[in-house]
Amino acid sequence: QVQLVESAGGLVQAGGSLSLSCAASGRTFSSYVMGWFCQALRKQREFVATISWGGEYSYYAYSVEGRFTISRDNPKNTEYLQMNSLKPEDTAVYYCAPVSRAGTSWEPIAGFDSWGQGTQVTVSS
Repeated sequence: QVQLVESAGGLVQAGGSLSLSCAASGRTFSSYVMGWFCQALRKQREFVATISWGGEYSYYAYSVEGRFTISRDNPKNTEYLQMNSLKPEDTAVYYCAPVSRAGTSWEPIAGFDSWGQGTQVTVSS
């Protein structure tokens, strides 16, 4: 499986911006539809955004639509999440993962268990 390392979270005031990155090992990164998930304290992990193999298509959770932008650089085996107009409710640990469609949303691909350590995003009010 692809190994993932998330980075570049941090503390920011409401209305601010952060840019997350996810570095993948292995030569199969470009074959995966990739996504971002977040998990707030005492809540379940939730879908945030996804991007197609070549970056042509992207989809977002309603809560981040228009504020977050997902992108990827396949030669660098890296995907990104640009987070603008951050809100306190965006506070969570953010994870990247390869994803597949699940009804009207997206889930980690079946059998994926190589979660990275995640990156903490904290938005103060």
